[in-house]
Amino acid sequence: MATIEECRAALDKLSENMRGAEGHVREAALLDRSVSCHVKDLDVTFVGRMAGGGIEVHDTVPGTPREKAQIRLALTGDDLLALVDGELHFARAWGSGRVRLEAGLRDLFHLRKLL
Repeated sequence: MATIEECRAALDKLSENMRGAEGHVREAALLDRSVSCHVKDLDVTFVGRMAGGGIEVHDTVPGTPREKAQIRLALTGDDLLALVDGELHFARAWGSGRVRLEAGLRDLFHLRKLL
């Protein structure tokens, strides 16, 4: 089982990958939205902001936060690590229910370029 520190490092790596993206992926990464990533097996949520082409994690809270972020991701810690390392295909994981992504319809259209 992944640790909180490993999950935080994976989110930092994801942010670095986003900042290094080009073309349509780079355009999608430039959204300015509140984000949360709930790691279900650890029952913690990383909250922050997608801005400047990356993700800035501001806090780690137990459970789910009171305020809903504009973009919400929920998955296990191991799936987060596998997703960021390229070992887990996002669309398949989302389709099978391993990963849950919630956002407004307009944001989902932008995010599909990232994922």
